[in-house]
Amino acid sequence: MTEDRITQYGPVSRRKFLRWAFGVSLLGLVGQAGLGIGDFLKPRIEPGSFGAKVPAGLVGEFGKGTVTHISSGRFYVSRFESGDVLAMSHRCTHLGCTVPWLEAEGRFRCPCHSSVFNTRGEVLEGPAPRPLDLFSVEIVDGEVVVDTGNRIERDRFSPDQATKTEV
Repeated sequence: MTEDRITQYGPVSRRKFLRWAFGVSLLGLVGQAGLGIGDFLKPRIEPGSFGAKVPAGLVGEFGKGTVTHISSGRFYVSRFESGDVLAMSHRCTHLGCTVPWLEAEGRFRCPCHSSVFNTRGEVLEGPAPRPLDLFSVEIVDGEVVVDTGNRIERDRFSPDQATKTEV
């Protein structure tokens, strides 16, 4: 009976085994790629993270004439001497580098190509073509809430771009 089975099915040839192994490997690869692409395309907007409304802090936490980096939202909150608040993206408008605030100089300076911006995000020097982008700001129960889901491009600073915090 053992001989009959060998003759009926025959031994598996190397070619058949390699085809089978290649097919299973290909199926696994396509499956993993599909899961990876699906995970990439799934929205990951969580409350308080970039792309959503980010609570930055209470108005009183931002001193007048200061600039504060909110790393979870990828923006800066600039509070003017008047008390008005402006939320600016921390990305340079030249090539998208992260622009640090230099407290000692009182300005933003891009480390990549040396664009310089003031506390209102206006270009003072460098290749940046326009001011830093803005995010809309709401004051909700004394808290600064910034909507990072909608970046606002601008050509220049205008006082109406800032949000009033005091009546």
